[in-house]
Amino acid sequence: MVITGVLALLLAGCADEGWHGKNITGLMQELEFTLTDENGNTVTEEVFAGRPVAMYFGFTHCPDICPTTLARLAAASRRLPESVREDLQLAFVSVDPARDGPAQLGEYTGAFSDRMLGLTGTRKQLQALTRRYRITYGYDEPDANGDYEVSHSSAIFVFDAELEPRLMLLDSLEVPQMVEDLNRLLGSP
Repeated sequence: MVITGVLALLLAGCADEGWHGKNITGLMQELEFTLTDENGNTVTEEVFAGRPVAMYFGFTHCPDICPTTLARLAAASRRLPESVREDLQLAFVSVDPARDGPAQLGEYTGAFSDRMLGLTGTRKQLQALTRRYRITYGYDEPDANGDYEVSHSSAIFVFDAELEPRLMLLDSLEVPQMVEDLNRLLGSP
């Protein structure tokens, strides 16, 4: 289940400026985190230093929104000019650390792109990162089998090579719209 209306305050002040997504330049702090990658290593934002990154928050057991959004993002990245595509790092941050360990993340992200890095962390680490970018998420009550849904924000955050937040791509955007925005932000002038 995806939470709607998230970031309404941010969006209210953003002019269209010709973007399909939302220009969030100057509205949030630079990327900063300590998480675990899909190889079980502790990493910080330095793993992306000098490279732009498109980051999505979700969970691997998501039945529809996460896989659809990640498939669109991966497809958009493949359509970018080679110079932009080679620089852009894709990242998936799981907000479900109880079920999404390194092996699960590696398998999941690999299904979308070999350029996508899976990340997760402790609840405390995830809360620090998600609060920083006003991402919301929550867990439903487990059913009789112990399965549960995770409600979460569904935007893709794009950070420039200096790790400054620049653009928010909504999950409703089509691939060509994502390509246009990513190329406009990251392509050569």
